[in-house]
Amino acid sequence: MRTVSEHQRVVADLITARPAATVGLADAEGLVLAADVTAPMSLPVFDNSAMDGYAVHAEDVAAASAASPVRLPVAEDIPAGRVDSLTLAPGTAHRIMTGAPLPAGATAVVPVEATDAGIDTVEIRIASKPGQHVRRAGEDVTAGTTVLRAGQLVTPAALGLAAALGLGSLTVQPRLRVLVMSTGSELVSAGTELKPGQIYESNAIMLAAAVREAGADVVATPTSSDDVVQFSTVLEGFAGQADLIITTGGVSAGAYEVVKDAFGAGAVEFVKVAMQPGMPQGAGRAEGTSIVTLPGNPVSALVSFEVFVRPALRAAMGLANPNRPRRTAVLADDLTSPKGKRQFRRGVYDPEAGTVTTYGPPASHHLRWLASANCLLELAEDVTEVAAGEHVQLWDLS
Repeated sequence: MRTVSEHQRVVADLITARPAATVGLADAEGLVLAADVTAPMSLPVFDNSAMDGYAVHAEDVAAASAASPVRLPVAEDIPAGRVDSLTLAPGTAHRIMTGAPLPAGATAVVPVEATDAGIDTVEIRIASKPGQHVRRAGEDVTAGTTVLRAGQLVTPAALGLAAALGLGSLTVQPRLRVLVMSTGSELVSAGTELKPGQIYESNAIMLAAAVREAGADVVATPTSSDDVVQFSTVLEGFAGQADLIITTGGVSAGAYEVVKDAFGAGAVEFVKVAMQPGMPQGAGRAEGTSIVTLPGNPVSALVSFEVFVRPALRAAMGLANPNRPRRTAVLADDLTSPKGKRQFRRGVYDPEAGTVTTYGPPASHHLRWLASANCLLELAEDVTEVAAGEHVQLWDLS
């Protein structure tokens, strides 16, 4: 059987980045920059007031105090957005709002709280030093400097900076486009009355959510019966729309294994991986599109996605921390594991106590327990028993 590490490398080699693209700011959030961003202008663009108050010559109010205020005539009102050029004459003040351009000659701003808030004349009750409450042009960003680096995540703050610099777009690493396809003649959609032998489809819904959580886009979540012609027809309907196709089901050793039958000509290599759950796996390319085939049991499908697909997706998109955080915790109960297979058990991790408790049976159809677990315990291939009180490795899913 193929080891977990070997299959991780196979899948990682299949899932590769899309070419860099230039997108509008609204579409860049959460993506990774593919090119440095150089400031086309300085910020602030002009000297402006950091406070609501009065622009003054600092020497005119150097002796001002509450006991001995200085009175100055107010020659102008300067709201934010005023665009004409003004000059402050000595011995006068301009009432000014936060962000408004500082008039030529002004060397300080007195906060309105330190005055009587006068309109025609103002009583200033505090001394000011040159440069006080003034934002100088270029003190935040100097034109020509690199302000954002390739490989950096586009955060709200990064978008704000780009917008402040007048940039309407950024060059980013696009999200990968993923088609998630569930197979099985027994599957029906929610809201349909179940007939004997039928079950509600859940894997595509579950894996599509996992794809989006990993940072990629979901093209669609179609379902196919165990008929090869229908399966192929559904896939053909999405030709060219996806960078990656994920299928679930149809990869085991029984009859009616539609995914195996459809890709059995060598496009996809089907293997057994030494793990539990999730032993039957497949990976390859068909007509230039990467394909990863996962088992049909829901726990096997989601655990396989976590182990093989999620880290490869995030790495291909340049996202930080492609792997789930790894922790070491004290096991609260005894457990066993099959020799020769790497086991992933559902667990509940208590970070305050530093302990982890196994949660639910190990079988791959017990989805209820996975839905309430916050970690996966990882037991190496050579481990068959772990006693309560021993340390174990886990993947933090919280």
